[in-house]
Amino acid sequence: MRVTKGAQIVASTALLAVAVAACGGGSGTETGNSGTSADTPVRMELGEPQNLLVPSNTTESEGAEALAAVFEPLVNYNENKEAVEAAAESITSDDNKVWTIKLKSGYTWHNGEPMIAQNYVDAWNFAANQENAQGAGYFFGRIDGYADLNPGEGKTPSTKEMKGLKAVDDTTLQVTLTAPFSQFKTMLGYTAFYPLPKAAFGADGKVTDAYGEQPIGQGMFKLDKPYKKGTDQSIDLTVYDKYPGKKPNGWTKLQFKLYNSSETAYNDLQGDNIDIHDSLPASAIASAKTALGERYQDQPDAGIGYIGFPLQYNDEYKDIKMREAISMAIDRKTIAETVFSGTRAPADDFINPAIAGYRQGACAACSYNPGKAKEQYAAANGPKMLELGYNADGGHKEWIEAVANNLRANLGVEVTVKPFEKFASILDDLDAKKYKGMFRMGWAIDYPSAENYLTPIFSTGAIKTGSNYAGYTNPEFDKTVAKGDQAPTAEEGLKFYQQADDILIKDLPYIPVYFYRNNSGYSTKVKNVKINLLNQVEWVDVEKA
Repeated sequence: MRVTKGAQIVASTALLAVAVAACGGGSGTETGNSGTSADTPVRMELGEPQNLLVPSNTTESEGAEALAAVFEPLVNYNENKEAVEAAAESITSDDNKVWTIKLKSGYTWHNGEPMIAQNYVDAWNFAANQENAQGAGYFFGRIDGYADLNPGEGKTPSTKEMKGLKAVDDTTLQVTLTAPFSQFKTMLGYTAFYPLPKAAFGADGKVTDAYGEQPIGQGMFKLDKPYKKGTDQSIDLTVYDKYPGKKPNGWTKLQFKLYNSSETAYNDLQGDNIDIHDSLPASAIASAKTALGERYQDQPDAGIGYIGFPLQYNDEYKDIKMREAISMAIDRKTIAETVFSGTRAPADDFINPAIAGYRQGACAACSYNPGKAKEQYAAANGPKMLELGYNADGGHKEWIEAVANNLRANLGVEVTVKPFEKFASILDDLDAKKYKGMFRMGWAIDYPSAENYLTPIFSTGAIKTGSNYAGYTNPEFDKTVAKGDQAPTAEEGLKFYQQADDILIKDLPYIPVYFYRNNSGYSTKVKNVKINLLNQVEWVDVEKA
């Protein structure tokens, strides 16, 4: 957490501030509890998106879930984790450096205008320009000309267009990278690579706030009205009748209901007041199978849960020996089996087992060794007091408290646990480099590649606008990832990504704690609910029960 995300940072059960009562209700088009009318919305819990709904500035799971309903990506991913064309007719390259993207015909924007290749050029140039400070801007760093749009702080870009990006005609997009990148097609399903219509831009060439409140997409659903962040309790959508792909059968309305309590959302699910909860709270997992029966789902997930360190702006955490000691003091097995009722697995690598490249036991410091941890922490003269922050709206309290107890007992230190009210709040503080304690973090993949566990979270380029909340930088890591990027095939690139993984294991900017599983549930009013590899609902498959 689609991540991001953006990558997507996993909000897990991060849910917004709405006292959605167990009696349901809600806004928009909901008409009651019959659950059978095509006009009665399918309702899903969601947390408050961190920002307005602009694709290139959405690097967390909640905003990405909403935007995935509104936009059609260039590619989707099949069960074999392979990229398959969606809005693209074909994506080809002879050298992994110059890519030709042919668009499928028939896609129109929700305002009726045809989707054209120039819409991608405009969106990607906007995203890449440092003056627009888009959170996912660094994802365009491989395109030739990105450096011209990013001359550095205090300097003005000499152009507004990347020379490596060109609309050959209305249906053909040509992308030239600065170096070969075998994973380029794979990453094109990520939120940041959605196109934007002309209507998104104001006279100054920037995406307007009005667009961010009511994005016009070319996907399955269109927004019924602007979404007022911080005020509205739901995001309401209707199937776009000119969407050229397959549409849901028997229903047309979708509503994301916003919560600040995962437990409240789970209660609403049990009462059929919402229909889908895709990240059940830890406190509910043990009983959810009994309570929901076949409507409870437990499936593999490619996400990772971490404890992060603010390396860039708090020197207390700079000693690697101290970070190793903290890692060895955490009893991952007990947390996975007890706190999460066996629905997590102890993490022993920075790459999840669901993705090619994982190596069992790769992270030696991820093994529980309280004796060595205490000895090493003392030798490193680690701080006597530690602070550990987490988003309280995310169902993380139990495992964060368990980690804190491990550190108290095994290191002999005082540990303060600091809850942040909302996921968006801790992200904002981390973005601003304001929070100086250790922090809970999670990652849901943007696309199925080992590279996605590396570049967006730990590269130097991801510090300023990406998801590198530690501020970690290691030139050798960056160079090694680049070697993987430039390998002629994904398979050949994997050995370099694993070498970069080894550097992370040596440096431990984050501590991997557990590998996710997706624990979701649905109401008696829907069926055939499927959660895909990106932790997003496959809406076309959902049916009214």
